[in-house]
Amino acid sequence: MTQTVQAIGEQELLKRLQAFCPAEVVGDDAAVLSVEVGKSLVVTSDVLVEGVHFSDQTTPPQAVGWRSAAANLSDLAAMGASPLGITVALGLPGELLVDWVEELYRGITGCLQKYETVIVGGDICRSPIITVAITALGQVEPANVIRRSTAQIGDAILVTGFHGSSRAGLELLLNPESAKELSAADRASLIQAHQHPNPRLDVLPFIPLAKRVEDNPSSLPVSGMDSSDGLADAIVQICRASQVGARVDRAAIPIHPALRRWVSPEKAMNWALYGGEDFELVLCLPSASAQMLVEKIEGAAIVGAITSDADIRVVDPTGEMPDEVLSLEQGFQHFGRD
Repeated sequence: MTQTVQAIGEQELLKRLQAFCPAEVVGDDAAVLSVEVGKSLVVTSDVLVEGVHFSDQTTPPQAVGWRSAAANLSDLAAMGASPLGITVALGLPGELLVDWVEELYRGITGCLQKYETVIVGGDICRSPIITVAITALGQVEPANVIRRSTAQIGDAILVTGFHGSSRAGLELLLNPESAKELSAADRASLIQAHQHPNPRLDVLPFIPLAKRVEDNPSSLPVSGMDSSDGLADAIVQICRASQVGARVDRAAIPIHPALRRWVSPEKAMNWALYGGEDFELVLCLPSASAQMLVEKIEGAAIVGAITSDADIRVVDPTGEMPDEVLSLEQGFQHFGRD
């Protein structure tokens, strides 16, 4: 028989959810975790709200869970940190089916298992709408912390994969008949990018190797962040924090071939710059180090360079398209004007 959260009550729901967690970690008022000697603790939190970040039309509960975990692991990757564990706090309507909650947790743990990470605690409470609040804990050697504020003039700007794919996947879910020309495999690939993004923790082992290309790798800062709010947002945020400018080559931005076949070049570029939720890394580091990463990371590309200019522009070397000044205003802002 299908049961609701209200029907089984808080304690029974907690009992069921604790089955997704290591028994030796949960059960007390808080979790106790160890950080390796010589490493710093990294903490990040993210909230997903029904109707803002997900809906039944585009995101089944398993995908809500995956995406919520991926968003937080991506923030750790953007800091250069490897994950230690996450906590999950839920706001749930009483009439919500227990099956929905368990599917949510299957999505969370499915994502975490790829990175040998676990749920170490959390909370539940009654709420008129579904809210998923996750805190992720990670660790990093201080010399390997990635910050937004350390980009240097002359640095290459590197991205780790396709941009615009998540936005395209969302469009396919909202308007299934809008891309009849795409193959089933292409549609599945774009929808996968939206519902099951992969945080780029796989990139982190290569960064110390790239730093060794330089004469003094211990003093080489790698600047960067993830592109969860869009490629344009990431580049602008880095430049603002580092007080530099940038030039980005329009033709160098990696865009999924299926997206290029489906929509106009202008729309594909707009989704790549402002669509968001691709969860790739945007890194700024010397050209030789960046080139080494391109050789090691499939799909990575150097898309531009940090400059001393006051603005941040996407340019077309062929001259066919006018320059575009990047801004934060075109991307998603929680309290922006409609």
